[in-house]
This record gives sequence, C-alpha cells and structure tokens, in this order.
Amino acid sequence: MGCMPPHVVTDLILSARVANWRPSRAFCHGEHCVNPYTSGFERHLMLRSILRANPLAISLATACCAMASGGQDGKQDAPVEAPPQQVVITRDAPAPKQDEAAPQTSPAPKEPGKVIEGPINVYSWAPADSAKAVDAKDIDLAKVFVDLGPVATRWYQHAITLSNPWFEGRAPGLRGNDLAAEYLEFWMKDAGLEVAFPAVGEDGVTPKDGPWKSYQQKFALTGGAPKVEGGVLTAGGADRERGKDFTVLGISGNAKVEAPVTFVGYGIKKGEADYTSFEEGADLTGRIAMVFRYEPLDERGRSKWASRRFSEFSAMTTKIDALVELGAAGIILVSPPDARDGKVALEDVSTSRWGRPLDIPMVQVSTDVAEQILKAGAPDKGSLLDWRKRADAGEIKTVALNDDAKVSIETKLSSGGTPTQNVGGVLRGKGALADEWVVVGAHFDHVGYGYFGTSPQYTGQLHPGADDNASGTSAMLCIAQAMADLYGGKDAPKDARSILFLGFTGEESGLRGSRWYIEHPTIAGDKMSLMVNMDMVGRLRSDDLSVGGMSSAKGMIDVMRPIFERSGLTIHADPSGRGPSDHASFYGAGIPVLFMYTGNHDIYHTPNDKGYTLNPEGAAKIVALAADITTTVATRPERLEFQQDSGKTSDRGYATVRLGVMPSMNDDDREAGAPAKGVLVDGVSADTSASDAGIVKGDILVSWNGEDLESTGAMMTKLRTHKPGDVVKVKVWRAGKDIELDVTLRAAKPKE
Repeated sequence: MGCMPPHVVTDLILSARVANWRPSRAFCHGEHCVNPYTSGFERHLMLRSILRANPLAISLATACCAMASGGQDGKQDAPVEAPPQQVVITRDAPAPKQDEAAPQTSPAPKEPGKVIEGPINVYSWAPADSAKAVDAKDIDLAKVFVDLGPVATRWYQHAITLSNPWFEGRAPGLRGNDLAAEYLEFWMKDAGLEVAFPAVGEDGVTPKDGPWKSYQQKFALTGGAPKVEGGVLTAGGADRERGKDFTVLGISGNAKVEAPVTFVGYGIKKGEADYTSFEEGADLTGRIAMVFRYEPLDERGRSKWASRRFSEFSAMTTKIDALVELGAAGIILVSPPDARDGKVALEDVSTSRWGRPLDIPMVQVSTDVAEQILKAGAPDKGSLLDWRKRADAGEIKTVALNDDAKVSIETKLSSGGTPTQNVGGVLRGKGALADEWVVVGAHFDHVGYGYFGTSPQYTGQLHPGADDNASGTSAMLCIAQAMADLYGGKDAPKDARSILFLGFTGEESGLRGSRWYIEHPTIAGDKMSLMVNMDMVGRLRSDDLSVGGMSSAKGMIDVMRPIFERSGLTIHADPSGRGPSDHASFYGAGIPVLFMYTGNHDIYHTPNDKGYTLNPEGAAKIVALAADITTTVATRPERLEFQQDSGKTSDRGYATVRLGVMPSMNDDDREAGAPAKGVLVDGVSADTSASDAGIVKGDILVSWNGEDLESTGAMMTKLRTHKPGDVVKVKVWRAGKDIELDVTLRAAKPKE
C-alpha cells in the first residue's frame, strides 16, 4: 500500500500521549500546547519530545513506518489503530471561533526595507551569513515554530517533505518526480484552486486546447534515457538473463559483436604514481574490453587514492574514452568484488548515460558472470577477487584471454522521451479584471541521484534539493493558500486578476517545463500581467534578497519600491529579466517577470542540500513579500507593460567586457557527434563581440586562447580577466568542423 498521509501518522502518534491529555482545545506536552485546529504538521512538530517521553508513541511510529514500506516481505500489514481509550486528534476538528484570529503571515518589520538597484551575478551572489551557532540542547523546537507562526511552519513542512529521500531528488523519470507532482496537486486542491489544463490525451500528452479538467500538464522530455528494446549476452556457451546477469547501459550503441575478451583492469590511462591499466602500445581492435569500475583498492576495499569514496580517476567517461580510443569492439563493465564504497547493484539504462551514445555495445555484468568469463578465458588465473588484487597492485595490465573463449553481445535501444508533468492550479479572479492573469511559479524538480547537473564526485548519490528548489515550491504553495484566503474572505477585492500557480518540471535540464508551457500555453501571453518566479529562496541571510526583472516592465521599480520598503528586507533590484531559471522562458515570450533568489552557497547541487539547512523565518518574510507583490499586481487597474531590459546582464558587475552569446542550458540541443564539453550557443545578440566575430546559434565554443572551455562558468571566468579591445582566439565547433575566430572584446555597456 502507499505511504500513509503525514497528518494520519502524526495523529496516531500524538494520540499515544495520554498522560498529558487535557479535555480542552489544546494538546499539551509539558508547558507547550498544540491547538487541534492547526495543521497536521504543526502538531507534528511535537514529535521529538513526545517520542522521547512515551514508548507507545515509538511503537506506533514504527508500526506506521512498517505500513508505509509494505512490510519486510512486501505484504501489506494490518492497519494500525489507536487504542480505544485514547483520543485521536483529526484534521476535521471544528473551526475556530471568529475571535480566535490566526496570527499574521509574518511579523511586521521593525524598520523599512532597503532597495539597492543594480545588476548582480546570480552564479556568485551570496550574502553574508548572519546566523549564529547555538547548542541544540538549548533549543525548544516546538516553541521555535510556535513563535515563528503558521506560515513558517507550513513552509517548513512542505520543504522538509519534498526534500525527503522518499522523493528521490525529484528528477524527471523517477517515481519521486511523479510523487512530488501528486503532492503539489494535493495542496493546490486543499487551497481550493481549480484545474488548469485539459485532460491528458491518448498519447499520454496534455493537449493545448480543450476544457480544463486536470491539474497536470503531461509531456515527454526529449533526449531522455533511451529505452532498451533488446539485449543478448552469450558467455560460456550460455545465454545470460538480462536484468539479473547483465544490463544494457544507457551509453551503449545499437550494435552486435562476437569477439574474444581482453581484461583491462580499471581502465585508467594514467593515475597516481604513474599507475596505468594499459601496456605500451595496447590495441583492443577486434576485442571486447572487460573493465572494473572505480580505481585501485586497498585491503579493506577502499580507494587507495581518495580519503573518501573515490578520486577523479574513477570517472566512467575517461575510462570509456580510453577504451574507444584503443579500438574496443565492445565493453563489459563489472564492479570490483568487496569494494566498500562502490555501488553493488547493476546500473540501469537511466543511470548509465555517461556521455553521448557509443557506436559499440556496452553492458554491465554481475560479478558471478564476470568470474565465469575470466575462468573460461584464463582458467589458471584465479578468482575475480584475485584479478582485482593484481589490478590494485598494478601487477597486471591488459591481459588478452584465450581467443576461443568468445563472448557475444547484442544491444538494441531506441531514443525514448521521459514522461513528466507540470502542475498547475487556478484561482479565479473577480470583476472587471478576472480575464487577466498573474502567474506565480517555481520548479519542483531537482537532479535526482546526480547523474546530471552536479560534480562527478557526487554521481550516484541522492541530491535532496531542499533549497533548490523545494524552497521555492513550498513558497508557491503558501502563497496559493494566502491568496485563496484573500479572494475568498470578507475583505476580498472587488476587481482582481485570476492567478495561475505553476510548478515546473525539467528546470534542471534546461528550463524544459517552463519552455513547454510557453510553447503549449493554456492562457494567452498577452493576458499575463506578471510572472513571479521563486528559485532557491530558502537560505535568507542578513535579510538580503535578490529580485530580478526590474527592467522587464515599464515603471516596474516604481510599482515595487513601496512593497519592498514595507517588507523590511534589503532588496537587490536586478534589472535583468533573463537568467538561469524559469522566468527566462516567460521573459522570452514578452511577459514581465520577477525572480526571487536568496543567493548561492557551497552546498548547491550537492547531496548536502538538506532541509535542516533552510531558514523558515526568512522564508516566511519572502512569502509575505511575494503575496504582497501578487496582491498589488492582481488588483491594480493598470496592467504592467512589458519592455526589453537595457541589455545589462548579471555578469556586468564582474566583467568589463561582454561576449554577447546566450549559452544553452540543454545538452540535448547538441548535434549528433558534437563535443560533449564546451559552451553551446543558443543565441547571439546583435552588435556584440560575438556577432562581430561571426559566432552563430548552434556553435560550440570549445577553446579560449588555446585553453579548453569546459563550461559557461569557465567562459565567464575568462571574460573577467579581459579588458575592452583585447583580441582572443576562440575555437568554434560548427557542423563537424573546428573553426578558429579572432574575437575583439567590446566594453560591457548597455546598448544605446
């Protein structure tokens, strides 16, 4: 069965605290009470102290967890019921009386906010951390959240939930991404939002037109993990079972080969202390290479070259490149036996896309099958563990097995899209403005297990994505509730624009969800007055918040200034409507945008972006600000009028020159056979250094004055070392050819 709803688990556990039950409207533990009219999560905040104090609560919690996992044998356990003599607090308690007003969404600021106008670099902007370290034992967690109020509490509930490992890092293609979409839909319904999309079609894709019947806009990400249509491995005269004995890897080509095997150890061309897996002049032409994952291990099965996990020498891409360069006709991957830090399970097609597809077949085999292949081709060389130990010591390099012990591999894959979905809910407007719209959005996806969008050292590790972007998604849900309360309350405005709340998928792979919505809109762009985007808003430091898009509408700063000032925050008002998040898709469609962002940090896109690093107090301030902005724009008689910004980009505070290219954030846009590294150009601005030199859309910038360009960040670093008038030699890959261009760098000044 599925996991029990969090409020049910909480209610069952809270019911165990019989000793302190009082027949009143509050459930108390010690001197702290939980109002039964508050949300399930506000009651959940009491769990730490309750679980310590009551063994029965621990038993109930354990039972609930067992139910959620379906039991160890995969069967459903019997439902857990609260003991009959205990009172269970449920969500359908009677509503509070009128005189029991809820606290404000956030405390009124003590001082007016400040507005600092000017561009920022979103890649490096990081306010100073004002938090002070305290001893955890001195903190009463329940009181902290009572003091912070219901908005901070609810926001933290959402952020902690969405960054839980249960959601698998929320990458498209993983079940966790679908669960996150269901979570958003649940809370949109709970807030009273209406459906935003037509019903899904027979092809599994949501059509653009038709009556709105769904909260989800389903589509497929192109260039996703390929689909395995077939795979055959024959070794030792026997066909092996796909899924058990071997798997077809996502980087494999469509190919068939029958050939003898050469063992190549760890497949490392040059490691530490001149370690190498290859004999001088090694040639793998016409042979299948069997290669170990990772790198040489010590007697405990840990890396010899890294104090934690593995070093850069273990990277699969460099191993594969080396084997292809030596002419391998196929590749068999196997995990070294008794590796302490390595992955034991076989990779699947979605977790093994280590670069562009090969022209040769590549599979991973179990250690049992690998040992059988080695014994068939070299009967006197011992077990697989013996082979590993010799490779660890560097005693063996390329070893050709007997030519008559051939292995046959056949792989068939098709390019498959990755099914995913945007999630949207509608709050209907009122009066004369009801046919106009404000959009409030945030992306809910993240990078999953780190097979893209992160450092190679974190590949295969869960990335929770608490700040990026459970924080923005949670803020959007809180704003949806606040606006629904306003529109449905006694002080509801007479005239108000409708509001579309959108949770985007596929942002981490190139703004895919927001691009899809813009290309398949359910609301015309000329009906949208503003799009508010929240991405990484969970780590407010020193009350500094960046808000981009100030030049995306005429008079935007004048409309926003009083809102910013009453927020109590220091607002860094960035003029640019562009940037590496979903608002850029709307800006490109001619829609005014605002982009809220609390800054970069050292755990961005790492497994350490966890919920406990977030700042719920700061998030409540941002929710209040965003709700204020939404209310103001939704109710003002005049629409915001879009304008192109001045051409200032967020790098200008750091570089005195401008190249004038728009890098693509989507590697799937690269042509077949194109370099995997380098800066793919998605657009070129007129009258810039790039346009003068002849750089065009689709080019890949691969080197800068003879040095490789690994990424957009590397290009920006190089730009900051130059002054106007400098001439640099840029190598460009275009349609299969390398072209060297002389680029004269212009000053980074706004276009006249």
